[in-house]
Amino acid sequence: MSTSPDDTQLEQWHRWFAAECNNRAWALTTRAHTQEDKRNLLDTAHASAFHWAAVGTELNRMRALMLLAHVHALVGHGPTALAYAREMQAYFAGRDTPDWELAFAHAILAQATHAAGDAEKHAQAYSAARIAVDAIADPEDRKIVEETFSLVPQP
Repeated sequence: MSTSPDDTQLEQWHRWFAAECNNRAWALTTRAHTQEDKRNLLDTAHASAFHWAAVGTELNRMRALMLLAHVHALVGHGPTALAYAREMQAYFAGRDTPDWELAFAHAILAQATHAAGDAEKHAQAYSAARIAVDAIADPEDRKIVEETFSLVPQP
């Protein structure tokens, strides 16, 4: 009797864990962060990225980078957050991206520039994020993005 999944099951499990870890990490970002919370947040975000790297599309991988940038900024890893943020922001800005997702990309870049200590780039990114968030057409989408944007310190 085999104790490991076959190839088709493995892909299904990767997708399941990628989505579960993604959703859990995003939920954790809005809570108070003890050292244990921070460790859990990092582990969960990286687990999601790992699983999306195994079976996801380029879009899935870029969304995972967005989450990693957000999480690393929240826990104070500025240079790492900024590296992830620059890559994902370039991806989303370089194609036809839904208004809510582009606003997320700008907000996370603003957060990462703040975490990295670059006041000038933070002010620019924050302004671009504010404009992008305000331009979201759907009120429910705007509300979701606002929840994340509210975690970004103002310049």
